[in-house]
Amino acid sequence: MSHAIIDCLSAIFEDVAAVEYLGEDVTIAEHMLQSATLAQRSRRKDAVIVGALLHDIGHVAGDSGMFSMTDTRDRHHEVAGARLVERFFPAVVIDCIRHHVAAKRYLSATRRGYLDRLSDASHHSLSLQGGPMGAREAERFARHPHLGEIIAVRLLDDAGKRPGMKTPGFSHFIPMIEGLVEEHRRSQNKETHDVA
Repeated sequence: MSHAIIDCLSAIFEDVAAVEYLGEDVTIAEHMLQSATLAQRSRRKDAVIVGALLHDIGHVAGDSGMFSMTDTRDRHHEVAGARLVERFFPAVVIDCIRHHVAAKRYLSATRRGYLDRLSDASHHSLSLQGGPMGAREAERFARHPHLGEIIAVRLLDDAGKRPGMKTPGFSHFIPMIEGLVEEHRRSQNKETHDVA
């Protein structure tokens, strides 16, 4: 099972190596590799590193296409990305992908100065994604069981936009991906066994 998803993800990273990223000064592949590299350098756990690596996969693997600065509606890339890989990874990785947009909205509402640090492209997408959360929504989001990991991926997303930053390629992260896929497989088998 791990070979299928790794082959799929590897092909995606090859296909988007030169694809411009949402009006930023890096490509989409550079952005995702930078986010994961920064996570690894800061000694984050594998689930956060892989969540950072794959957080924007829905931009290039979803049906709605890549975000543009001329967009007038949200493309929900976070949902498309989570759907693509949810059968293969533990819930924490999927939650980091599915909720990294919500985390931007949450931090915009709750962290002083966060909005000021966002790029122009992030400001534009935020306006399409609902803007900063209201108080009740932020209060609910703050109770998410994987909040720490989701926020970490969001901040890595914001940081992974550095022109010229050197990173390893996708293959560097394959052992982590394999480990998480195997962990998820064992967990699923255990649940099936426990139910039986």
